[in-house]
Formats: sequence, structure tokens, C-alpha cells
Amino acid sequence: MPAYSRFLLRPYVIVATAVFFSLTAGAQFSNPSAAPTTPVHNAKVLRPPTGARVAIYEFEDLECPDCARANPLLKEAAEKYHIPWVRHDFPLPFHTWSFDAAVDARWFDTKSKKLGDDFRDAVFANQASITTQDQLRAFAQKFAQEHQLAFPFVVDPQGKLAAQVKADYDLGQSIGIQHTPTIWIVTNKTSGSPFVEVVDRTRLYELIDQAMAETKAEPAAHHPSGR
Repeated sequence: MPAYSRFLLRPYVIVATAVFFSLTAGAQFSNPSAAPTTPVHNAKVLRPPTGARVAIYEFEDLECPDCARANPLLKEAAEKYHIPWVRHDFPLPFHTWSFDAAVDARWFDTKSKKLGDDFRDAVFANQASITTQDQLRAFAQKFAQEHQLAFPFVVDPQGKLAAQVKADYDLGQSIGIQHTPTIWIVTNKTSGSPFVEVVDRTRLYELIDQAMAETKAEPAAHHPSGR
């Protein structure tokens, strides 16, 4: 049975995670015993896209309140430094509509990657008004209409978009993701540690500045990653 399905069969994690959440700074955990930092098991993918020296690398859940709080800061940082922002889906199983929202975002990706990311940003900005799958669908329909698109009655008839979301989730599990958002500053450094987790977001710009300084002499990355 896939790891994602096993999580769906463990409803007790909802209560346990809610208790643990009250003891943390706001990140949402898939495992109530998880540490605030991420023990990385698979570091090979924590690299910037081809042609970049530094990138922001994030695993997010569209229903996660702390992801919504982080989103404007990450968007601002990516624009300020002109660096890629690699966004991966990690919908937590106790969130009722986050998986469907990720699939909807993938549908908008098929129109343009910018439109898909604009949809993600809009979901985060309006997250408090979306509490059910019906409200999510109404929001997606309205977003599509505002961009002169007809949102389909069946978004993913062949399950291809859902498979992409699950692939991101599986990738996150292979890395060791335990909470959302999980954010790294990744670099193309060939010595030392090529990535650092952003645990304290007040240090985001400091960490990017450091990464930019440390990679001035490095050649452009040749490690394709992200969507």
C-alpha cells in the first residue's frame, strides 16, 4: 500500500497533531513526534534548477495556515533576489481540501506555470474563506472566470494531475518532510553543505545573502529540479 494511503488510514493523527501543533511555532506536522527541523534522508534533489546558483525550495500544503503566512514572504524574496522558487505539494492527510486544491493548481499549471502559481497564491490569500471542497470548487471556478477560462466539471478525469501531486508527496517523504511549510535555501555549491533549512523565517534574507555570496565563484547549476 502506498505511503500516502497508509496516512489516510490513520485518523488518530488528526487529534495528536492538533495537540502537538499548539506546542509549536505554527508549522503543521504529518507526524506528531516530528522534530522542528528536517532530518534529510535524500539530499540529491535539494539543488537549484539548471542555470541558477541559488533557489528557494519549498514543500507546501494549500490548507496549511503557516504556509499561507510564509507565502508572501517567499514570493517577495524570490522577486527581490531574482531566484527560482521551487514549489512542491505536500498535502497533509488531515486537511480536507488540500489535495483537491493541489490538483486544481496543477490544472491551472497546464494553462501556464505562472497561472498555476497565481492560483496557489490566491488560495493562500483567501484560505480563511475556504473551509469545504464545495467552497474550494467555487473559488477555483471564480478564479478561472476571472482569467477567461472555463473550469471543467471533472478537473482530472484520467488522474494524471493527482499522480503528479502524489509524486511530490512521495518525493517529500523520501527527503524526510515532516511538516509544512518546509523551506530550504538550496545552492549549486560543490563543497560543504549545498542547502540550509529556513527554520526562522526572519533570517530568510540573511540566508539568501549568505548563499549568494558563497556561490559567486560557482558555475551555473546543472541539476534540473522542480516543476
